[in-house]
Amino acid sequence: MRVHQVTFAALAVAAGLALTACQNDDADQAKPAAPTATASTLPTASTPTTAGATPTGTNKVSSSPGPTHTKSGTTCATGDLTITATDHTIDGDKDRTVVVELKNHSGHDCEISGYAAVTLDTTAGPLNAGQSGEPVVPGVVKNGKSTFFGITYPNNNSGGTGVRITKLVVSPPGDPKSVTLPWPGAASLPVTDKAGSPVKIGPMGSAGQGG
Repeated sequence: MRVHQVTFAALAVAAGLALTACQNDDADQAKPAAPTATASTLPTASTPTTAGATPTGTNKVSSSPGPTHTKSGTTCATGDLTITATDHTIDGDKDRTVVVELKNHSGHDCEISGYAAVTLDTTAGPLNAGQSGEPVVPGVVKNGKSTFFGITYPNNNSGGTGVRITKLVVSPPGDPKSVTLPWPGAASLPVTDKAGSPVKIGPMGSAGQGG
């Protein structure tokens, strides 16, 4: 996935501009609301589901490229995987956690390792997740089994609305094709003026129970 990196400082500024626009609505009621950014604006993202999509649904991409072959087997492609996301935050944790599951339904074992490409669609624009820095371990996902990775992000304890999250866009390692999922975690991120992304992801196999 090739998207422009957006710092969280930029999101904070955009969120502030959105608030100012809302205050100006009293003076100009005819002005329509600005459209929310969606995954369709991302070069490698599939068209997102509608706002009423159920959390259990997944968007499988069409025309997924065929899997590549390595010396020891076949690399997992987006079309080989059913990708879902679940909130796995534990009470008392400093940060919140969403776990992404990638289940192999290809009919054959496949190899997967490294970091996925993850983008959160927000009301202030797309936000790319950063890598946690954990070591990458090569892995094989057997047919019918799953591998997992975690997404961590800060609690919004500011008392404000923050930056609202609308969608989750995921591309497996090495495949530009993506799926767009409903966001299962907290509704918003806290506004901050710090540079960089507060959202981090672990490598394949860094969460849950692999198969």
